Amino acid sequence: MFKPLLLASLLGSALLANTISLTGTIVSDNQKYIGARYMGYVKEVYVNIGDKVHREDDLFKMDSAEFDILKEQVNLGLEQAEILTDVYRSKLDEIRRNRALLVKNKDSVVNFDDMNENLSITAEHTQAMLKAMQVIVKNAAQKAKEISVISHYLEVKAPSNGIIVQKNLHVGDMVMPGFPVMVLVDLDHLEIEAQISESDLLKVNEGDFVKFEIPAIHYKGRGRIKSIVPSANPMTHTFTIRIKFKRDNEKIYPGMYTKITIEYNPDLLAKE
Repeated sequence: MFKPLLLASLLGSALLANTISLTGTIVSDNQKYIGARYMGYVKEVYVNIGDKVHREDDLFKMDSAEFDILKEQVNLGLEQAEILTDVYRSKLDEIRRNRALLVKNKDSVVNFDDMNENLSITAEHTQAMLKAMQVIVKNAAQKAKEISVISHYLEVKAPSNGIIVQKNLHVGDMVMPGFPVMVLVDLDHLEIEAQISESDLLKVNEGDFVKFEIPAIHYKGRGRIKSIVPSANPMTHTFTIRIKFKRDNEKIYPGMYTKITIEYNPDLLAKE
């Protein structure tokens, strides 16, 4: 008596939950395209495709010959400006000492007024030159700082942990600013991307849990729908969904094929 009831209950539960089967691909939510900020030739390349890198690891270095010359010129200009500043400062101190000595012995000086006036004019001129040289020193120091920062950018480093999946440069190649030459994929932020038919949109919601399988490594896991991209593909009438999951297997990499199973309750759809 109980067996027919139990069987009927199980059949009823099975009917309540239907499934959607999808295929997807593992993608990185933190993929970085790496390029150079300045034009130049590649001097050294430190990584290859497939290499794992950590944040601040060296990726490649550009030839700094032109920047080295510019840096040397700027430093030389700064040094000369500092020397001239010291010269005018010493000259101004000397004028002040002479003027103080002149005032002290003014009774014994025949042309005191003329000499005092000449020293005052010379002091004003020297003071003006000193201020001008101080401005030049300040500007030259700022320029030297900027050149130093630019030189630092010639050594391109990894912006985050990850794996190099694309490399389009070799030693001797010219790199143009704004054009990516490497692609770095962050393995700590992987997701599943899949396409779902617009006719199935009512059956899924953001936050729904899903089951997935990666056949290549015999891995089964559980994830959650992170987002449903609202722009439909006009050719296939599908929407993109992104599924978050925890990467607890080191063999999971971007590009892997996945099978996704989404359960839904048809009775709830009827009520809606």
